[in-house]
Amino acid sequence: MLFCIPGFVLLAQWISMANLQQGAPEEKEKAAALKDLLSRIDLDELMKKDEPALDFPLTLEGFGYSFNEKGQLRDIKTGEPFVFNCREDLHRWNQKRYEALGEVITQYVYGLLENECHLQKIMIPDDATEEEPRSFIFMSEDALTNPDKLLILIQGSGAVRAGQWARRLIINEDLDSGTQIPYIKKAVDNGYGVIVLNPNENYIEVEKTKEQPEPSSDSTDEPAEKRERKDESLKETKKRCDVYEKYRNPQKEKETEQICIKDNSSPEEHVIYVWDHFISKANAKHIFFVAHSYGGLAFLEVLLQREVEVKSRVSAVALTDSVHNVWHQEAGKSVLDWLQKHCCNWVSSAEPLDTPVESMLPDCPRVSAGTERHELTSWKSFHSIFKFFSKALEAPNAEARSTPTVTTRSSNRIKHEDF
Repeated sequence: MLFCIPGFVLLAQWISMANLQQGAPEEKEKAAALKDLLSRIDLDELMKKDEPALDFPLTLEGFGYSFNEKGQLRDIKTGEPFVFNCREDLHRWNQKRYEALGEVITQYVYGLLENECHLQKIMIPDDATEEEPRSFIFMSEDALTNPDKLLILIQGSGAVRAGQWARRLIINEDLDSGTQIPYIKKAVDNGYGVIVLNPNENYIEVEKTKEQPEPSSDSTDEPAEKRERKDESLKETKKRCDVYEKYRNPQKEKETEQICIKDNSSPEEHVIYVWDHFISKANAKHIFFVAHSYGGLAFLEVLLQREVEVKSRVSAVALTDSVHNVWHQEAGKSVLDWLQKHCCNWVSSAEPLDTPVESMLPDCPRVSAGTERHELTSWKSFHSIFKFFSKALEAPNAEARSTPTVTTRSSNRIKHEDF
C-alpha cells in the first residue's frame, strides 16, 4: 500500500474542502484558502518520501549478494539467504527490487553458459537487419556437427530466459536446481551436442513517443464560449487524473511499447524457428528434448506443425510438468501414438520418483517427479530423464532413425484422424 499518513491527511483535507464548498459564503472562502494551500504541495516530493527511488544496482555485488561454492545466493556480509522484504510495508518497491535482481541473475547465467559450459551465443533471426530487434540461443560448438546425439532444452513461460528453469529457485535455492547447467554439463560429458532455447525473448521494449495532441478544429459550428467551457472542463478533468496518478504511482515509470522479434514473437514461433533453421539441419542421428511446463506445449506445437520431420528425427522427449493439451492443440491419432512411444511427462506429485501417475487424457505416459513443487520437477527428475534417454538409444529401432532429409512443409503435418 503506497498511501502513508500524510497521504491520508491530505485526502481528509480534500473531503473537508468539498464539504466547505457546499456551505455558506464564509465557508466557501475557507475552502478557497484551503485549495490554495493544497495547490502549493508538491505531491511528487510528498510521495517519494514514502517509497525509495526505483533505482537498483546492475551487479550482484551492488545488491550485496554473491553465489557461494554451493551455488547458493548469499548476503556478502552476513552469509544469510536472500530477503525479499528488504523494506517493510513497501511491497511494490520490494517486488521491483526482486525483478531487478532477477535481470542481473539472467545476465549472470548467460555468462555461466558461455564461460563455464563453453556454449556459443547465436543471434536470431539470422536475416534481421541492424535496425530490427533480435533474440539469441546458445549452442555447443558441435551442436550441428555431432553425428550421434543432440539435446534440446526448453524452459517454461514467464521471466525465465535461456539456461533457467526457475528464477525463484536460483534466488532461494541454488543454481543447480534453478538452471539448466547440470543438464548441459551431463549432456556434454555423455557426448551430446546441446542447444539451449530462449522462447520468452519475444520482443524489445522502447520508450513510447508522446502523441501530439490533435489541434482543435475551428470549423465547428459550436459557439466560441461553449468551446472554451468544454476545453476548460477537459483541462480540469486531466488535472484531477494527474493528481490521482501521482498518488497511484508516485514514481511513474516511462511508458513503453513492444516491438516483436521477427519469427520469434511467441514461444511457439521461436521453437519452430529454431527447429527449421538449426535442429532440422543438425547431423545428429538421435535428437532428444527436455521441455518444462509451457515448453511442453511449444514442443507439441512443433510436432504438430512439422510432424513428418520431428517423428523421423526425435528419439525421445522428456517433459517436466508440461502444460500441453492434446485436445486443445488438436493432436490426431498418429501424434498420440508417437507420444505414447517416445515421450514421458514427469509431473508434480506426492508419489515417489518415477511412480506411474494416471492421466485423464490419451496422452504420453506420466510419472511422478518426486516433488509437489512445479518448479522443481526438472531438477528432481534429472537422473531419471537421462536413464530414459539411454533406454531410447538401446531400443531395437534406435539405429534405424533417419538422417536429415528435405521435406516440404505442406506434407509435414499428417492429416488428423478421429480418436
